[in-house]
Amino acid sequence: MSGSALSSTRFPGSIYEFLQVASALSLLLLLFKTAQFYLHRQWLLRATQQFPSPPSHWFFGHKIPMDQQLQDILTRIKNFPSACPHWLWGSKVRLQVYDPDYMKLILGRSDPKANGSYRFLAPWIGYGLLLLNGQTWFQHRRMLTPAFHYDTLKPYVGTMADSVRVMLDKWEQIIGQDSTLDIFQHITLMTLDTIMKCAFSHEGSVQLDSVSSNGRRANSACRLAHDHTDQVIKSRRAQLQDEGELEKVKKKRRLDFLDILLFSQIKNGSSLSDKDLRAEVDTFMFEGHDTTASGISWIFYALATNPEHQQRCRKEIQSLLGDGASITWDHLDKMPYTTMCIKEALRIYPPVPGVSRELSTPVTFPDGRSLPKGIPVMLSFYGLHHNPTVWPNPEVFDPSRFAPESPRHSHSFLPFSGGARNCIGKQFAMNEMKVAVALTLLRFELLPDPTRIPVPIPRLVLKSKNGIHLHLKKLQ
Repeated sequence: MSGSALSSTRFPGSIYEFLQVASALSLLLLLFKTAQFYLHRQWLLRATQQFPSPPSHWFFGHKIPMDQQLQDILTRIKNFPSACPHWLWGSKVRLQVYDPDYMKLILGRSDPKANGSYRFLAPWIGYGLLLLNGQTWFQHRRMLTPAFHYDTLKPYVGTMADSVRVMLDKWEQIIGQDSTLDIFQHITLMTLDTIMKCAFSHEGSVQLDSVSSNGRRANSACRLAHDHTDQVIKSRRAQLQDEGELEKVKKKRRLDFLDILLFSQIKNGSSLSDKDLRAEVDTFMFEGHDTTASGISWIFYALATNPEHQQRCRKEIQSLLGDGASITWDHLDKMPYTTMCIKEALRIYPPVPGVSRELSTPVTFPDGRSLPKGIPVMLSFYGLHHNPTVWPNPEVFDPSRFAPESPRHSHSFLPFSGGARNCIGKQFAMNEMKVAVALTLLRFELLPDPTRIPVPIPRLVLKSKNGIHLHLKKLQ
């Protein structure tokens, strides 16, 4: 028999032997992964044994639909004091925290953000303050701090007011065509307009482009800003080399966020790469428009559903601003009741529902319960703000909770997080919220749409599953 004939008769046997080996290796790998899964799950069960939780599936964990997650947290608060494990699946768990003493302890530590909580944003915004950890984060934070000094923020009030007026002018044209309006995308465009002008003096208005769909318009504007950041950074560096000192630039135009960053580098003798600068500008734009848009939208909804408080705010603003032709930095501290209402709305509808940390060292909580290193902790600001042991009758809109004489725990109200990693732009955001509320209430009465009640859902920011629809009644 020829060699070729022999090889052809042996070939099927070789395939069979190969498949046997492959099957054996696959079985060994499966057994290894199963043992790994089992051992890690047992470790997690022991690590969280001091914290009871609702029954969960051994593999799928607590399967909770997106539109039921916030209600699930409220249920846990009633049944499991301070904190409760949430099993994402069989070998992945995080501790949900909604107690102010627990919050204070975790936010006072230097644990990094939990892996994966925001990582999918990295290709879009880069590694700025939102994603950085450790010493690099500290260096960036120190360099960025001057950009949020009140002297820097003062001129931004006029920019904010201009953007709000553009939005309100559009609303006057729209409300005759439709009985209700989904305000969220309009407000998102307005805050994006503001942030682009404050970040790098963008000219024009993203609110006035020609694209018909608000959602597409907002996404297009974000891409436009992102694509042009590198070009702006390069030209701004060249401008500094030509013009030299800070005072020469100050005389030509108002400083923006990018200016402050570049001058801070010169003053401190440090150097951020163009990539780092882009990450910080993009992070400022992302965090500065989306979170603020969420906050303003829910504030408007809260005022619409509480007309007596809305009217009291309007009277306060009218007595302060008249027709609102001019609003300045000095006005913002002279609207105490409006500020109380804004804070109460942020309590009920926190723009950022929660943040995650991964324990870098073991922790023992004030009640004696403990967790080992490596466990992720979800700080649920939504849960904290709706915890009846912290806020009695938490679903009731009651601005008096924020009256100057009202005592409260230092970590019971965290719309901008807390500790060293609190929101660096919280004053910027509060200013924009006050400007938006003041100018809007002078021109419109806000009324709810009872046929379309918003359903809050926890994304990176608090959004509504079905939009935030309001009736807008033009004031005479």
